[in-house]
Amino acid sequence: MKFEFRFPDIGEGIREGTLVKWLVNLGDTVEEGQSLAEVETDKVTTEIPSPRTGRVLELKFEEGDTIEVEDVFVVIETEGEGEEPVEVENQPVDEGSAGVVGEVVASSEVIPSSNEGLDTTPRVSHKKKVLATPVARKLAKDLGIDITSIVGTGPNGRVMKEDILKAKEELSKPVAKPKALVEKLDIQYPKEAIERIPLSRIRKTIAEQMVKSRFTIPHTTAMDEINISKLVEFRNRYKDDLREEGISLSYLPFIIKAVIKALKEFPEFNSTYDEENDELVLKYFYHIGIATDTERGLMVPVLRDADKKSIVDLAKEIEDLTTRAKENKAELHELKGSTFSITNYGSIGGHFGIPIINYPESAILGVGRIVKKPIVKDDQIVIAYVLPLSLSYDHRIIDGASGARFLNLLKELLSNPDMLLLRS
Repeated sequence: MKFEFRFPDIGEGIREGTLVKWLVNLGDTVEEGQSLAEVETDKVTTEIPSPRTGRVLELKFEEGDTIEVEDVFVVIETEGEGEEPVEVENQPVDEGSAGVVGEVVASSEVIPSSNEGLDTTPRVSHKKKVLATPVARKLAKDLGIDITSIVGTGPNGRVMKEDILKAKEELSKPVAKPKALVEKLDIQYPKEAIERIPLSRIRKTIAEQMVKSRFTIPHTTAMDEINISKLVEFRNRYKDDLREEGISLSYLPFIIKAVIKALKEFPEFNSTYDEENDELVLKYFYHIGIATDTERGLMVPVLRDADKKSIVDLAKEIEDLTTRAKENKAELHELKGSTFSITNYGSIGGHFGIPIINYPESAILGVGRIVKKPIVKDDQIVIAYVLPLSLSYDHRIIDGASGARFLNLLKELLSNPDMLLLRS
């Protein structure tokens, strides 16, 4: 019999993917669980396994095509006669958090891609009620957007939060200049000097997340420099011995330990703001996202329950997660669920930055490059190792004084590694 395999819902609100390549050919015999194709989603590239054993009759898409959940993906001939009906359950609507991080990316959830837009055709709505999520309704009300004028991109035409943001963006665009003036100022370039490169799925997701984070969260950033000369000495004392055990000891595990201590002291930095219910959601677990530069874009693998791990354990896990993220081998569940994120732009030479919060988190720490520089200590000018830090946080729920106190505690702990280990 013929089995129509529909593109499955792989979770996290993902509604579509791009077919990277087929792993089988027409006429091939496949086993249940054998990979049929490689598909790229907003967050990961994954292989789709066959749910049945049989012979491949049809491959419904070409490489590079976009496949939506519930589309017939592959037709497989299995034992028996006739056609086997395939039922697909309705997919849930997810208006939860999304993300690729801040200036770094991230993410805890995934934003479903869509052809979202604003219907500008003048009309009178005769509908008594628009199909929309509560979050979208509240956002439209807050922004003064007429929700009946929005074309929903969700299931069954449901208006999503992203549709409201898109409508606001369209309304905010400046009025076009007179045609004659535009033509006069337009500078023509030879076609061979211009290259157009379509954005990858993950790059489009990053762009959407940056707009969402910046538009939704009023950012403020506090910066400071920390004398970590004692920490440098402490690390140098043990790094060679650990390297012989195959462990690369960077400064990041120490920073994570200090951050967790600060998060416990100031829990509002480890929270999310529930806009619909006007509630601050404090989280007493510590999943730390680590922004990682990859060929596909900035990924944020997550160190789960980082507070329960030693410096050495953190060093091992950081190397494992970031390496697999760079090789595109990280699992989807390893790229979501962070409660606080860290971006280490110092690894490529940056000093200070203004990181963008990994929505819907409330804060993100930017780590700059450690440099030797003269400082004043006990009224004497000395050479010290200095670590620059930038802390961006949600100013709706965190005051400037709290940001300063958070950085002050980091300074106290990182400038004295003995105290850090005693208090963490």
